[in-house]
Amino acid sequence: MLNDLLNSTFEIMTREEKSKAIEVLTAQLAENPNIYLTDISGLDAITTTNLRRACFKAGIKLTVVKNTLLEKAMESSERDFGDLKTILKGNTSLMFSETGNAPAKVIKEFRKKSEKPVLKGAFIEEAVYIGDDLLDALVSIKSREEMIGDIIGLLQSPAKNVISALKSSGGKLAGILKTLSEKEG
Repeated sequence: MLNDLLNSTFEIMTREEKSKAIEVLTAQLAENPNIYLTDISGLDAITTTNLRRACFKAGIKLTVVKNTLLEKAMESSERDFGDLKTILKGNTSLMFSETGNAPAKVIKEFRKKSEKPVLKGAFIEEAVYIGDDLLDALVSIKSREEMIGDIIGLLQSPAKNVISALKSSGGKLAGILKTLSEKEG
């Protein structure tokens, strides 16, 4: 529905259609913690289809938007999109994802074969990033699951070390006790 509303020609949209599109887009901005703004203009149909497939496989929703509608949706949103409004020039596509670095990884992988998509900016967990030069930094952002895994690993590491030390010390201690008891006998 969002694509249908946003992909119809802006000039021939009725005021009601524009209002509905802004409403739907505002809801999308509110529901998604990670939003990437990209430029995919100039990609042919096959390449665009391949990009959409890559996004789908990574759990990313890709949609083309009209800058004026996106700007109004950002203004209607309760979130602070900072300077992202300033990059709403030319063609803009949105990538919505539950994982903060997933779109960056797809973009980076896709650009091994194509010059686009170009990262215009991103809104990740309330932080604003502007510019294609930040793509590598965004790729390295850890997802919530990766962070939890790291924390669990860190918490388990000292426990494993203590258990390992006790096991090896226990063996030594038992050996010493055995030797001492044999000497007394």
